[in-house]
Amino acid sequence: MSASLSSPAGSVASRSMSAAPPVARSSATRRWFGRNRAPLVALAVFAVLFMVVDALSPGPLSYFDISFQASGATPLALAAMGQTLVVLSGGFDLSAGAVISLVNAVLATSMNPAQPEASVLLWTLVGIGVGMGVGAFNGFFVAFIRLQPIVVTLSTMFIVQGATLLVMEQPGGFIAPSLGEVYMGDAIASILPMSLVLLGLAALFWTWLKKTSFGVALYASGSDPAAATAVGLSVPWVRFTTYVLAGGFYGMAGVFVSAQTGSGDPLVGNSLLLSMFAAVVIGGTRLGGGKGGLVGTIFGAFVLMIVVNILLALNVSAYYATIAEGGVLLAAVLVGSFSRESVLSDQLRRLGGLLAARRAGTHVSQRPAGDRRLVFASAKPGAPRAAPSFLERHGRELRFALPAYACLVVVLIATEFVLGNALLNWGFWNALFVLSTFLVILALGQGSVILTGGLDLSVPWTIGLSGILLAGLVQGSDAALIYAVPAVFAVAALIGLLNGLGVVALGLSPIVVTLAANGILQGVALLYSGGTPAGFASPALRWLMTGKLAGVTPVLVLLAVFLVIGTVLLGRTAFGRRVYAIGNSMEAARLSGVRTGRVVIGVYILSALCAALVGMLLTGFSGQASLGMGDDYLLPSIAVVVVGGGLITGGRGHFLGMVGGALLLTALQTLLAGTTLPYAFRAILFGCVVLAAVIALREKRS
Repeated sequence: MSASLSSPAGSVASRSMSAAPPVARSSATRRWFGRNRAPLVALAVFAVLFMVVDALSPGPLSYFDISFQASGATPLALAAMGQTLVVLSGGFDLSAGAVISLVNAVLATSMNPAQPEASVLLWTLVGIGVGMGVGAFNGFFVAFIRLQPIVVTLSTMFIVQGATLLVMEQPGGFIAPSLGEVYMGDAIASILPMSLVLLGLAALFWTWLKKTSFGVALYASGSDPAAATAVGLSVPWVRFTTYVLAGGFYGMAGVFVSAQTGSGDPLVGNSLLLSMFAAVVIGGTRLGGGKGGLVGTIFGAFVLMIVVNILLALNVSAYYATIAEGGVLLAAVLVGSFSRESVLSDQLRRLGGLLAARRAGTHVSQRPAGDRRLVFASAKPGAPRAAPSFLERHGRELRFALPAYACLVVVLIATEFVLGNALLNWGFWNALFVLSTFLVILALGQGSVILTGGLDLSVPWTIGLSGILLAGLVQGSDAALIYAVPAVFAVAALIGLLNGLGVVALGLSPIVVTLAANGILQGVALLYSGGTPAGFASPALRWLMTGKLAGVTPVLVLLAVFLVIGTVLLGRTAFGRRVYAIGNSMEAARLSGVRTGRVVIGVYILSALCAALVGMLLTGFSGQASLGMGDDYLLPSIAVVVVGGGLITGGRGHFLGMVGGALLLTALQTLLAGTTLPYAFRAILFGCVVLAAVIALREKRS
C-alpha cells in the first residue's frame, strides 16, 4: 500500500522518517495518522463489523464465504472509486449507475452464445471504453462548457438510461462464461480471490496516479479552482480527464456485474447510486473536493456490504437495506462535518457565542425587532421617479421564460402535422392540461428549492410513499379521504422538515440529504406495503382525475387555483422575495434581516407537500398506487424549472416560466406518443432538452 492513503504529500514525509530524529519521526507519524484518520477509521469499522459477522455465523467463516463477500462488494467499490475521483475534483456524478447498466446491456447483447470462450481482455476493454465515452461526454459539458455537474450528470443519467433501454428492453442476453470464470474465480486457488486482486490493482493505480502531476492538480483543483488556475494549472483539462477516468471505473464495475450475473439487465446499476456516495463518504473523502482518496473508498464499500450481511444474518427484511444505506450516508457525512473547518462546527461555535453574549447582556440584534423588510437600497430625496413600465419590471423574467412558450408553439404545430386536427379538438387540450398538472405542481415545490440554490432528490419516493399511504388508508372509500389526505400531507411535511433541518441545522449538502432521504423513503414504502401496495383510489378521487364536468376534467379547476397560488406565493409575498434573496446571496439575505434558515426549511416542506399532492393525484389517475410511481418525475421536475428559465444555482426564474416548461415537456410527450419511436426516446429527449436549455439560457459571463 501507499505511505499515504489520501494525499500525495504523505509519501515525501514517509521517506524522510527513517533519517529524522525520534521527535521528528513521532511528529511525522502523528501528521500521517491525522491525514489518514478517516480511511483508517473506515478500516477499523470494517474489521469490527467483520468480527460481528463471524460471531453471528453458525460456524467459522470459510474461504468461500470470504470470497463470496469480496465479490459482492467489488462492483460497488469500483463504481465508488470512480465517484471518488469526481468528488475530489469538486463535482458529483449522478450518471454512474446508469453507465453500469449500459455496459452490462452492451456486453449482454454483443457477446455471441456460439463463442462461450470470448476474450476476457477484449470485452473488459469494451466495457471500460463505453464508460470512458460517457465520462468524456460529462467532462466536456462540465469542464469546457462550464455547466453545473449536477444538471449535466442528471441529464446524462436519463440519456444513458434511454440508450440502455434501446440496447436491451428487458432482462436477458448472454454473457460468456469465461468472463465469470476469470473475475469470479481465484487468482491463487483457495488463497486469493480475483476480486481482491482487481481491487488491489485499482489501489496501486491510484497510488501511482496521485503522485503524478495530474494527481497533484486533481487535489488542487478540488480544493481551490481559482488558486489552481492562478498557478498555471489547466483546471478544465483536469476536470475533463477526471470524468473520463471515473467513467472507466464505472465501465469496469459494469464488466464485473456482467461476470457476476451472467446476463443483462437494463436497470442493474440504478440501485448503486446511494451506496456509492455512502462508500465515498465513509472512506473519508470530503464532499466538495480536495480531500480524500480511493483506498478509503474501498473500505467504505466493504463496510456497507458487511452492514447488509449483518441485517441478513439477523433475519432482518431486505427492505431495510436502503434505509440502512441512507442512514449510514447521513451518519458518515455528519461525523465528517464535525471537523474544525466544517459548517456545522462554525454554526455551533456561532450559536455558543450568541448564547454567551445574551447571558452577559452584551448581545445587540443586527436589526430592530419586528423589522423584517429587505432593505438593499435607500430612497434618495428629490423628484419622484416615474413608475417603471411592465417591460422594465419584468424584462429579465420574460427573456428567460418566453423561449419555453415559443418552443411550445413549435411543438404544437409539429403535433398538428403528425396527429392531424389535434389543435382544433378540445379533447387534446383537456388531456394536455391534465397531464401537465403533475409537472406544474412539482414545478412550484422543486422550483422553490432550486431558487434558493438547493435541489430535492427525494421527490420520487415522496411521491411513491404518498400514493401508497393514500391508497392503503382510503381502500376505495370516499369518507376515508377526510382523514387520509391530511395524514398524507402531515407525513410529507415531516419529510420536508427533516430535509430542511439536515440542510440548515446540520449544514449538510442538499444533494446528500435528499438522496439519503429518497433511499430511506423507498425502504419505508417497501416495509409499509410489504413489497405489494394494497388498496385503491376512492370514486371521488377517480372522478377528480378522469371524470367530466361540463366537458372539462375537474382537476383543471384545481390546476387553475394552483396557478394563482403559485404565482402569488413566489411573486407577490414576502416569502417569495426572501426565496429569491437567498438564491442570489445567502449571506446578503441574512445580513438584510432574512431568517434564512426558516425560509430554506420552508421550501423543502413546500417541495414535499407538492410531491405528496402529485402522489395522491397519480393514485386517482391510475386507480391505485405502485412502487416506483414517482421515479419518472425526478428529471422532469428539474427540467421544467430549467427549461422555464430558472437558474440551477438559484436566484433566477419565474413560476409562470416553469409552467411553460411543464406544458412544453408534456406536449413533447404527447408528440412522441403519436409516433412510432420507442418509449426510451422520451428519457433521451428529456435529457437533451435540459442540457440544451441550460446552455441556451445560461447567464453570460462578464
